[in-house]
Amino acid sequence: MKTMLKKLLFFMLVLPLSVLAQNTLTGKVTDALNNQVMPGVTVSISGTSTGTITDEQGAFTLKNVKNGDVVSFAFLGYKTKLVTYTNQQSISIALEQEGQGIEEVVVVGYGKVKKKDATGAVTQIGSKDFNKGATPTVENLLNGRVAGVQITTGGGPGSGSAIRIRGGASLTANNEPLIVVDGLPLQNSNQGTPSGSRNFLASIDPSTIESITVLKDAASTAIYGSRASNGVILITTKKGSKKLNVEYNFQYGSGQNRRKIDVLGASEFVSAVEKYFPNLTNALGVDDPNSTAVDNPSTPGIIEGRLLYNTDWQDEIYKRTDYVVNTLNVGGSLFDVIPTRVTASNTYQEGLVLTDKFNRSNFSLALSPSFFKNHLKVNVNANYANERNKFAATPIGAALRMDPTKPVYSGNTAWGGFTEFLSNTTTNQLAAGGTRNPVGNILLNNSISDVNRIYGNVQLDYKFHFLPELRAVVNAGIDKSSGSGRNTTSKNSSVAFSILDGTIENNKLGSRETYSSELNNKLFDGYLNYTKKFGGLELDATAGYSYQKFEQVRYSSGNVVDPNRNEDTFTAPDLVLLGFFGRTNFTLNDKYILSLSYRRDGSSRFPSNEKYGNFPGASIAWKVNKDLFTESKVISDLKLRAGWGITGQQDLGQNDFFIPRYQTGNPDSQYVFGNTPIILGLPLAFNSQLKWEETTNYNAGLDYGLWNDRITGSVDVFYKLSEDLLYNDAPFADGSNFSNKGAQNSGSFTTKGIEFNINADILREGNFKWNVNFNASTYERRIKELPAGNNLLVGGIGGGTGGNIQIFSEGWTPFSYYVYKQLYNPNGTPIEGAFADINGDNLVNENDRYIYKNPDPAALLGFQSSMSYKNLDLSFNMRASIGNKAYNNVNSANAYTNFLQDVGSTVANVPSATFESNFASAGNNVIFSDYYIEDASFLRVDNITLGYTFQKTETRKAVVRITAGIQNPDFLLFTKYSGLDPEVFGGIDNTIYPRQEQILLGVNVKF
Repeated sequence: MKTMLKKLLFFMLVLPLSVLAQNTLTGKVTDALNNQVMPGVTVSISGTSTGTITDEQGAFTLKNVKNGDVVSFAFLGYKTKLVTYTNQQSISIALEQEGQGIEEVVVVGYGKVKKKDATGAVTQIGSKDFNKGATPTVENLLNGRVAGVQITTGGGPGSGSAIRIRGGASLTANNEPLIVVDGLPLQNSNQGTPSGSRNFLASIDPSTIESITVLKDAASTAIYGSRASNGVILITTKKGSKKLNVEYNFQYGSGQNRRKIDVLGASEFVSAVEKYFPNLTNALGVDDPNSTAVDNPSTPGIIEGRLLYNTDWQDEIYKRTDYVVNTLNVGGSLFDVIPTRVTASNTYQEGLVLTDKFNRSNFSLALSPSFFKNHLKVNVNANYANERNKFAATPIGAALRMDPTKPVYSGNTAWGGFTEFLSNTTTNQLAAGGTRNPVGNILLNNSISDVNRIYGNVQLDYKFHFLPELRAVVNAGIDKSSGSGRNTTSKNSSVAFSILDGTIENNKLGSRETYSSELNNKLFDGYLNYTKKFGGLELDATAGYSYQKFEQVRYSSGNVVDPNRNEDTFTAPDLVLLGFFGRTNFTLNDKYILSLSYRRDGSSRFPSNEKYGNFPGASIAWKVNKDLFTESKVISDLKLRAGWGITGQQDLGQNDFFIPRYQTGNPDSQYVFGNTPIILGLPLAFNSQLKWEETTNYNAGLDYGLWNDRITGSVDVFYKLSEDLLYNDAPFADGSNFSNKGAQNSGSFTTKGIEFNINADILREGNFKWNVNFNASTYERRIKELPAGNNLLVGGIGGGTGGNIQIFSEGWTPFSYYVYKQLYNPNGTPIEGAFADINGDNLVNENDRYIYKNPDPAALLGFQSSMSYKNLDLSFNMRASIGNKAYNNVNSANAYTNFLQDVGSTVANVPSATFESNFASAGNNVIFSDYYIEDASFLRVDNITLGYTFQKTETRKAVVRITAGIQNPDFLLFTKYSGLDPEVFGGIDNTIYPRQEQILLGVNVKF
């Protein structure tokens, strides 16, 4: 009994002490989205100063924790998590990113949907998955990341891109996708680009982008009806946050040209001139005063004892480049109630060509307050961009042709000190013929522009107090831009002389031209959304109205030093688009989904009887895993999708072609009434029957996830039929109009294809992690019908007599090559002017041209890899295009021995390929030979980036990441194409601007 009393007494004495005991809590913190460990997370006891941070493995040890304490886990950009301590020894915490739950949400037209509930072909790329490296414009973030999306970007600084989703949907109308920024649709065409701007997207700061969503099939794009035939790209910018955070990013790149057209060096050039045009050797270059070589007539490069220059004109017009990006982003709660983000940035990029520069400054503000207990949400996005350009003349063709035995500078002040071909050295008379000095062309030309753009929107989202299932959304936006510029060419420039009656005048004027434009884009959207669950049925319905108006004015002064100049002011008729739209989603038992959409659009580009078009869409989905694989440990997601829809096209580039119009005649078109001449009005062509081009789209897809979504992906098959195609220059019947051609609807074509995508976390536990993504797509386009069944020649080329090398023909791929079949001798050398008699009539003429190959790839591939070990990470992305062909217009226009003699008695260089064919001239239809159609398949690595992250510590209050990388490494471009670069939009290679290789260094600091 005594023993029991002693034990009870001891227990009563110890109990209060145990309640007040202070313990130690250990654990690990991971990212809820990808299960990766999170170093630098602040772990603290709420209401006290006690705390710690997680180490490199995401582990922590928190001392002096009492039962009932609330432990806080906080990290920049993530939701703070609170956990009540109940004497547990260890704990595992998964933090969710701000504004993002465990189930990923994708943006769609006029709303959002859970990724696993999407019924259309939709792909969303978040900021953490964007392409690394040099990304001066938005589309660079996306290149190679989405199956079925092909982006071809020029080599110039801030240059534009041709974006094709599933090959496009039109033949001659606009094929660019609709771009929507935070709910504001932009006009993606020349009419939407202000004068002096590099490209349509050049003013948007990529660092402000949170996600990019690509809508590919009509079931998902039909809600945008009028402009959705070519797909839709939805850009969502970063929003404000409740907690103060500061991020600074710096990136520097140094670039150079690694690829040149192979032309003759000085000694090879001299030998060629001696062989083919010995009478022109006196036109070769002068002595090199800097050479110490001994004159020897037998030495290559020496003529009659004169040692000649060996100028590489391509090296002379290119330079090493700088690329500098500075970005400051500040987020936090303004007045403690308004989540705010402010971003200021500057991007400076030099082009490879001398003097070519792109400089963009951006300022953006995002406000996202909520009122009335979150019943009213307000999103304000305001952006300002200033784009300053110094454009360089790009005489790449002249650099290929210029005599390599001549120096860049001659000291002749009459022509700015540059070497030029002269017909009279005493009077410095410029020769009537001859290639002009490409360096002088660049340096004696000054072309600058200044572009300002303000764009943004205000969106009000109100959830009714008396009916919280109903929301009203109002979105008002504006995109206002103005651009101006000046082109000045010195009177000492060889390209600025005046020619009168074929005689070059020494009274040189030079030239100066100014230009400007103003563009306005105004938007108003309003819609209602109703969401309600009825047992196992979930309803999500949206209905609304959209109004958008585009205005533009462009002005050009003409050459202000020319007394006969013509000033020109062009005011385009306003383009107004009206839309009435609706969408309803039905979800039954979270397994079966039906989505229906409809839009009725009106465009001011069409007459009243054809002004409106109807664009329906429907899609279904079945979550197979929730019916058949509920217990499976392998299949975590399996969804079948199918969709159908009709979308429209109205972008002719002409706003009022359906209206009878007149223009003022010239002085030859006048009537003398008495003594007064009256200028006549000349009627222009018009078509009062213009209507919408329409594309019907069918899509079937499969989304899958394996082993708890360790592997995810999708497979899609699609078929598109475009009808009532819009042609700007289709032929009119004789006498039926005021022109023999103009805009009209006629023809159809189809596109069918397959897309595949897989994303895999090969390793996601432990210190070493590895994620890869692979996508592949293939498509085939065929023309079904053309105006009056007639073939149309397209694809203009340079050189020789010029002409067209491509064709539209029923049953064939658009832009197929239309060529002669080259004949070869027994040793495989092409025979000049010898072509096959295709039609067997014993004559070789235009009727023997045949359709051969096309620029479309047989397959497009993209691959990305991201690896990390503790704080070290390595990523790269690569792309491939297989089966696409290119017409080598550089060789077809220049690679002839006769071209060693330029106009008059001057000489010019030729490509080394000249002596592979030994063709003498471009005559006898040589320029149309299939000899110049080459395999342009390629595999290229776009970027490799190595990074190291210094995590936040008790002494270091910032997360610091340093990176090093290489952009467009030339040694990792694999192709058989003989030209400068196999990646040519449209399939015709005519001395494109080369893409530079860059070494990149970067620092990112987050507080």
